[in-house]
Amino acid sequence: MRALALLSAALVLSIAPAPAQPQSPQQVAAALQAKYDKIRDFSADFTQQYESGVLRRKITERGQLQVKKPGKMRWDYAEPEKKLFVSDGARIYLWVPADNQVTVSDVPKQDEATTAVLFLVGKGDLTRDFNVSFAAGPAAAGTYALRLDPKLPERDYDWLEIVVDQKTMQIRSLTAADRQGGQSTFHLANLKENVGIADSMFTFRIPKGADVVTAGGTAR
Repeated sequence: MRALALLSAALVLSIAPAPAQPQSPQQVAAALQAKYDKIRDFSADFTQQYESGVLRRKITERGQLQVKKPGKMRWDYAEPEKKLFVSDGARIYLWVPADNQVTVSDVPKQDEATTAVLFLVGKGDLTRDFNVSFAAGPAAAGTYALRLDPKLPERDYDWLEIVVDQKTMQIRSLTAADRQGGQSTFHLANLKENVGIADSMFTFRIPKGADVVTAGGTAR
């Protein structure tokens, strides 16, 4: 669940106007940071592909994402299994309808949050908190591929990679890599920013009869 939070934060950074040529990775990063400060909310369709580092097992999921600052996000997974991940800014809920189970956790405090999560609450700075470079290997035509290495060790991920369109600076893909060699890649479509998403979209009511799992145990 914390991984989804940091990915949402990085996704917000990827909506930006095209800065002037020529581009260095630091110039691209600075443009993303400047635009981030103006983003209030965004929505997109997503495809998530995860490959584990040990077994090389691949999983593909699809759904819709909505994010609203500060700290609100909603991931509606539609395929292959329906599930819902919601943060209202104070608590995080993960509901799996097939199991009728809800996992509840508190949003991490600022001194406990990862660097990327802090972007959701407006406390992070891309060029200050990450070593920024172009990703290894040739980028796809018409794109920039940035690799973000946190300057301080992060417990939830090792590095991030963002691929954006050179003309529109809208995201094409986002990858987060963990220390066990696993990678989660998100592909976005129909990206829309500052659409005025209602706060009610981030309110979650626990279904009647659901198993509720918290840090303190399980209760009906």
